[in-house]
Amino acid sequence: MKIALVGCGAVAQAVYVPLLSRRRDLFEVTAVCDLSATLAGAVGDRLGAPGRYTALDRMLADGGFEAVVMLASGSHGEAVRQALTAGYAVLCEKPLALTRAEVAALPEGRLMVGYMKQYDPAVRRAEELLAELGGAAVIRSVEVSVLHPSGESQLAFANLTRARDVDPELLASLRAAEDDLVSRALGEQAPDSVRALYGVALGSICHDLSLLRRFTGSPEEISHVETWGPAPGSIEISGPLPVAGRFAIRWHYLEDYPAYRETVTVHHDRGSLELVFPTPYLMNAPTTLTMVSQGESRTEWRDVTEAFEVQLAAFHAYVNDGKPPLTGAAGGLEDIVTAQRVAARYAVHHGLPIGGEAA
Repeated sequence: MKIALVGCGAVAQAVYVPLLSRRRDLFEVTAVCDLSATLAGAVGDRLGAPGRYTALDRMLADGGFEAVVMLASGSHGEAVRQALTAGYAVLCEKPLALTRAEVAALPEGRLMVGYMKQYDPAVRRAEELLAELGGAAVIRSVEVSVLHPSGESQLAFANLTRARDVDPELLASLRAAEDDLVSRALGEQAPDSVRALYGVALGSICHDLSLLRRFTGSPEEISHVETWGPAPGSIEISGPLPVAGRFAIRWHYLEDYPAYRETVTVHHDRGSLELVFPTPYLMNAPTTLTMVSQGESRTEWRDVTEAFEVQLAAFHAYVNDGKPPLTGAAGGLEDIVTAQRVAARYAVHHGLPIGGEAA
């Protein structure tokens, strides 16, 4: 399947380039696009892509591919809209957008939102075990802990090509456009603390929201939100699950922490299912699933199959065979709504202004 990449930054270079290079049985990259001609050239060279672009509209008009993989930072709403309107299938990295309105503006089309943890073999195994136990109704609680070091430390091994050739005025205009979208989501008067919380919810915690959607469904209520420490600091979110039990997420930015670590534990009536995720940028580093059952029996399960690679294969199956993805536009929208509920709960609790869609 011929595809085009949009965004040639860290995740493209560290993850997608090596995976697409070894999955040439499924994909041929015919075009790449980035604001930086340097990055487009570097990634194009590594993948042997003849098309190198710095403007999305021109790439979409020239064509020569069947699908688009959106890897750029920030909101993807407008870029996805353009690609779907042009008739291309789209795999879009999270978040799909920053506002509900952007999702509502998307035309009909083949859209898959990339939450690679949903495709992790250990997560799929945990889903199977939970179903055997009785599904969401047996869950007592879901507890999440994320220890998040700096992105630079997580990507130190990757030897990334850096972009230094993008017009500063263009970057400033794009940042202003992103700020405007956040204002539409949270209101013009939303303070920096609420905006920062929303950014973390949609940029990182959304992975845990995507797992809640798989295990239990999205939370319909956020009971408590608190933050502390130097920005982006620590975040605590909790509330009831839609079927049974409650959830609690504790996310900590620890710049000099030795390594990324994410633990998701599902406690049920007869034991626990614990998932421990390594840094997402290391290929084929297995997630560990530990099953705790009666009699303190502990069983560990691992699979080195790369979640990002399974996700890419699922996108191929979606486009070519019509097999539905685990997350489409509706799931992406659910996570935006939950992130807005998180921001609103925090604002109300602290007497801060909240408006826009979150109101």
